[in-house]
Amino acid sequence: MYRREIAQMKSFSETRAGKNRSVNQDCFLCEEEAVGELPNLFIVADGLGGHNGGDFASKFCVENVKDYILNNRGGSIISTIRSAIKAANEGIREKTKTNEELKGCGTTVVLATIKDGILYIANVGDSRLYVVQKGRLTQITEDHSVVEEMVKSGIIKKEEARFNPHKNKVTRALGAEPDVEADFFEVQLEKGDRVFLCSDGVSNMMDERNIEEIAAADKELSEICSILIETAVRNGGKDDATVVMIEV
Repeated sequence: MYRREIAQMKSFSETRAGKNRSVNQDCFLCEEEAVGELPNLFIVADGLGGHNGGDFASKFCVENVKDYILNNRGGSIISTIRSAIKAANEGIREKTKTNEELKGCGTTVVLATIKDGILYIANVGDSRLYVVQKGRLTQITEDHSVVEEMVKSGIIKKEEARFNPHKNKVTRALGAEPDVEADFFEVQLEKGDRVFLCSDGVSNMMDERNIEEIAAADKELSEICSILIETAVRNGGKDDATVVMIEV
């Protein structure tokens, strides 16, 4: 029953450059069809670094993760994704060795695939994945960021994090170190659940109650994505904003 229903998966994506930005350094993939042995693949990457560097790193990450998954078969979902992220990290670092303009660049990444009703998730950095089940929003990923560590240590409250001056400082990113460790999560999905991935240009611009109200609304995914982006822009919107949303 569920496998037949999952074929009716819907998805939509939208991105917009931040105010006063000539280049959108976010990159995404929204692929409902099979990618290699994965039945589908959804990615959001948020580039870090200078004008050229961040744009390069996010695109390189998305393209190379997809290519790795297409060309490497036989492993488990988790091992394949882990290896794809590792390969993208190594590739970014190799490119920065020979191009001075790319020095110091990097990217976050949050990635998801759905198989047999299980949502498999990986993340590095502060791009997020949320799940909406029965109208309730749950943040699945955990930010690798300075403010997240401040929240954990009790220095600031969670609701204060998005206003903190250090909110854009990540503690993990592809390209930053020779080895990168992604976090992995699995979530059981039911028919009607929604999943959405976003860059911090969305999650930093509204509180979770606002996100929940928008993401759980009885509207088409295209409208929900547009409202999330428009709300981020209306609330300041200096950073690039990207949303990928799936409904099963």
